[in-house]
Amino acid sequence: MKNKILLAVSTAAIVTLSGCTTIADMAGADSQSLNINATQGFNKTVDEARSNKTLDTSSNVYKRINAVFVRMAPYADLENKTGQKFDWKLAVLKSDTVNAYVAPGGKVVFYTGIVTKLNLTDAEIAAIMGHEMVHALEEHSKNKIGADVLTNMAVGIGKQYAGASLGEVGSAAVDFGSQVGVGLPYSRSLESRADQGGLMLMARAGYDPKAAISLWEKMNKLSGSQGSFLSTHPSNTKRIDDMRKNLAAAEAVYKQARK
Repeated sequence: MKNKILLAVSTAAIVTLSGCTTIADMAGADSQSLNINATQGFNKTVDEARSNKTLDTSSNVYKRINAVFVRMAPYADLENKTGQKFDWKLAVLKSDTVNAYVAPGGKVVFYTGIVTKLNLTDAEIAAIMGHEMVHALEEHSKNKIGADVLTNMAVGIGKQYAGASLGEVGSAAVDFGSQVGVGLPYSRSLESRADQGGLMLMARAGYDPKAAISLWEKMNKLSGSQGSFLSTHPSNTKRIDDMRKNLAAAEAVYKQARK
């Protein structure tokens, strides 16, 4: 009972702070911990792929994805306000799965299926890369973790949190953080921020932001359950319309970058 009372008091105090990111920090899911955890998860993924002979390091698809990655990473670094230096790494996995993600700290994973099934251009690859990089750069995983920790603590969802200390909840949150970007959806507002930020990032790197529109139009045409990217990144007309509203600004940045 004492632990439950302390947990309730802690939760009430946290609500008065600046937001979900602060909540995640106080719960132990700070940037450094999430980045370390994500690196461990990434290394495990790479090791398993190497063992299963699904790690792509030489195909034409790999070379195209890697070229976009190498070109965009320096511009992504310029947008890093997390206080933690990103150690950018790329893994391309041979799979028909339509998916891609960037985990905390700059760990980029692309499945070849997202390029081959959608017949992506290099600029459309950059649109995906930029979108996912923004999720990592703006620490959307921390936002989601903070919101989920607060919800679990405040309303008692999940018996594992009953009587737990804030630090214990945070430890679970760090483990949860390694999953963010792999198969768990972000809120619509965070998806919108990644859409708009991705537009500007790809434009700064010299990729025509109009490709973001054609990318999501292709997503809309892809029918059935073709991979977790479609389940965690809802393709719809509204997101395309929202990106069109910001296209002029992105096009101006792109034209300047081309000079």
